[in-house]
Amino acid sequence: MKTQVLYGKSEIEINVPDDSTIIEPQNIDAIQDYESAIKNVLRNPTNSKPLKEMVNSNDIVSIVISDITRPTPNHILVPLLIEELNHVPRENFVIINGTGTHRDQTRDELIQMLGEDIVNSVKIVHNHCSEKESLAKVGHSQYGCDVYLNKAYVESDFKIVTGFIEPHFFAGFSGGPKGIMPGIAGLETIQTFHNAKMIGDPRSTWGNLEDNPVQDMAREVNRMCKPDFLLNVALNKSKEITAAFAGEILDTHKEGCAYVKDHAMFKCDQRFDIVIASNSGYPLDQNLYQTVKGMSAASKVVKKDGHIIMVSECADGFPDHGKFAEIFKMADTPQGILELIHNPNFKEVDQWQVQKQASIQTFANVHVYSELTDQQLKDSMLIPTSNIEHTIQELEHRYGRKLTIGVMPQGPLTIPYVEDKE
Repeated sequence: MKTQVLYGKSEIEINVPDDSTIIEPQNIDAIQDYESAIKNVLRNPTNSKPLKEMVNSNDIVSIVISDITRPTPNHILVPLLIEELNHVPRENFVIINGTGTHRDQTRDELIQMLGEDIVNSVKIVHNHCSEKESLAKVGHSQYGCDVYLNKAYVESDFKIVTGFIEPHFFAGFSGGPKGIMPGIAGLETIQTFHNAKMIGDPRSTWGNLEDNPVQDMAREVNRMCKPDFLLNVALNKSKEITAAFAGEILDTHKEGCAYVKDHAMFKCDQRFDIVIASNSGYPLDQNLYQTVKGMSAASKVVKKDGHIIMVSECADGFPDHGKFAEIFKMADTPQGILELIHNPNFKEVDQWQVQKQASIQTFANVHVYSELTDQQLKDSMLIPTSNIEHTIQELEHRYGRKLTIGVMPQGPLTIPYVEDKE
């Protein structure tokens, strides 16, 4: 049968055996009048006064947004927030781009994200996690580090954080507190949040919010300098808004996560010999770093020593910034990478993503269909493929039998699971 898998800004068609299992979330229709839906939750929020009643006209209002690696519809959310707060002068707003350790966005990218009117009329700052002068200390975490957040956020009178909620491979779900931690945090704080112990904890996994150390630290940091208001949305396969949630950050986030989990969970009767997965297309499949999320989702339902085939465009490379590609050159095997990262003296930016990928590679073989060169993939200990159907045929020939196949067209937007002990 033919099936479509998200790839870049479109889809690719793959021929798979008719008995393959398609693993994807329930299809949710977009809200046709999303503006009214968002205005409704701003005026009738969860465990909070209506947004407009909370903000004084002379307040400095910060709005934290997701960066360009996330499909958050900032171009919809931010104008509606500013419209709802029309008693506040434009010059009193500051938009903080939650880049975490990622790069700044260009002006053209900001226009793509926010619209030209917002870019031309509202102050925008990027989070620079390594620039101490742009950060402010807000406390000390029980997880062993000082907590630094973006100074423009800390010093603002009213704090709003936005985002979208999707399954997340170690925080349980994105959105909510993650907009602040790690979105606008300092490097030391981010590195603790992503250290080997935190990332390697079995409770730090898909769909789990409770007793999850990563989510617990995100919540702890948020309480130190708490956002006054949250606006999150849920999206469907086409990146259209299916639901909106607003109000007090923790209660609202739990409400949104329950909605997403109800639609994203997919029970599989068995693990598969081969799992073909997208990385949910653009913008999440811009680079190999982000593609680890799709690998992680697929690993939940692939057999030990089975094969994951990732379909991820990676038009932005590894990317070029950060240490993701460099760390893979520091050992010869995935197990060697894990031993390196678990050394208490090892501390590098992006080690968390490398750790996740390496741990998956000690469990299963990972093939990648992308725009990356074969050498780039081999340098990351991955197996390049230029033809997915041929790869399936070669694997069946190697094993001398028909292989079971699962296909995840939307990649990490799905939480697949098997009730087993593997």
